[in-house]
Formats: sequence, structure tokens, C-alpha cells
Amino acid sequence: MLDKKEFLLHSIIKAYIEHLEPIGSSQLKSMYDITYSPATIRGYFKKLGDEGFLAQEHVSSGRTPTTEALKMYWSGKLNFKLNFVDEKAVEYLSKDIGLSVFLQEQKSDVLKDILNVENRYMILEFSTFSITVKFTDALYRFLSEMVGLELVHIVSISKQVGAFEIYEKVSQHLQNKNFHIYNTKEFFSLALHFNFDEKSINSFLKGKILDSIEEGLYFDKIVPEGYIGICHNCKIEDKDVKMLVVGELSRDYEYFYKKISIG
Repeated sequence: MLDKKEFLLHSIIKAYIEHLEPIGSSQLKSMYDITYSPATIRGYFKKLGDEGFLAQEHVSSGRTPTTEALKMYWSGKLNFKLNFVDEKAVEYLSKDIGLSVFLQEQKSDVLKDILNVENRYMILEFSTFSITVKFTDALYRFLSEMVGLELVHIVSISKQVGAFEIYEKVSQHLQNKNFHIYNTKEFFSLALHFNFDEKSINSFLKGKILDSIEEGLYFDKIVPEGYIGICHNCKIEDKDVKMLVVGELSRDYEYFYKKISIG
């Protein structure tokens, strides 16, 4: 149960996301039929402003939620499991709301076996493909410990230990996964505005960013201040997909997820 202050903060955030303009006490009262008087609402607005959750440009103007308030709001709203997703809805709403969405099919390939070919080569047999690398005794023993692990873990471990031949060949297979971006234009606007370097841009455009993150919310590291990245594992038809949604904190993510979710 929200207390009065939290309720009013959530109300003004909802109103701001809907209208994208400063919200006054009387306006908020009429929008949500709030029983408190405008004077009471203003008193709480003052407290929330002192605590860093609301900003006010001019003495006579309404309030807007700060970045910190929006982060806190979405942290409470967007930590959920996403099941089946309507890809057509993703395509339409990403443009309509102003979000970039990155979708990558997740192939659950597992390392099944390692074949030693006369101490010269090793064949690494995965569920759906195989690769050949040069044999060394140490590498063979090391790889034998990794039988049963999924492809993404093999990539991560081989990079950490400097087994670059394996890393390159397995990474190449990962990059061949079915990958799609919706609303690339929005992403380029973001990248240009915040001067992303070429490596960062390519990380998004080639889907590598999805190999390096887990499910959850990202307010920094992969996105600039004032933005959010939301990563979910979900299904589109019968395919396992990892989805990353990127946009400004002020976008209506509740509406987006409500409309794209099936069942």
C-alpha cells in the first residue's frame, strides 16, 4: 500500500509520462479525481522536491519528475517475467512510442563432445554445428571440463582464458543468429546525440550487446543518463528470443509491454 507521498509521486509521474509537460497541483487533482486539496498536494510536492524527486523550472510552473524519480518508478514496475510477445506489435509500437528494440533468437547449443584427431586437431561438436581447432594437450583437458555447457558460456570462458581460436570461431556462429532491430532511426538519433563511438554503435547494430547482458534493467553502462535499457528473455511464436528495449525514461513502458504481451 502506497502512503500519501508515494501515491502523489506515482500520480505525477503517470501524468507526466502521459502528457510530457509540467503538472500542477490542481491539474493533478482533476486528472485522477484525487480527494486531497490542491494546498495539501502542493505541500507534498514541496517535500518531494526537497528530496530530489520533483523539479520546478519557475515558482509558478508545475512540477516534473527527476531522473531519479523515474528510475525508481520503473524499477518497481518493470521487473517482471515476459512470456510470449507479438512481434508485429513490437514493430508498430517501437515507432509509435519512440523506442529502439533489439531482438535476437537464442539458440541453446550445448557442447556435446570433443574429438581428438591424432593429437593435431580437435573437433568440438555442439548440438547443431561443429568447429575444428588446433590440438594442444592443455586445451583438450580444459575443454573436456566444459562438455555440457551452453554456447554463450563457452564464448565467455574461452575469451577469459585467452583461447582465442575457439572464441573467434564460436563467436562467429553466435553472430549468425537471427537478429532484428526495430526503429533503428531512434537508436541512431540517440547514438549521435551522445557521441557513441564506433565500437559502441556496432555493438548494438550487430547484436553483440545482447550477448553481454542478462535479464534486467539498465540505467547506465549500456545507456546514457536519462535513458533505460530493459532486457527480457521471451518467446516469439516457438522461438526463444532475447529482447532489449532502449528509450528515454519518460516513455510509456507500461503501455508498451501491455500491448506486446500475449496471454
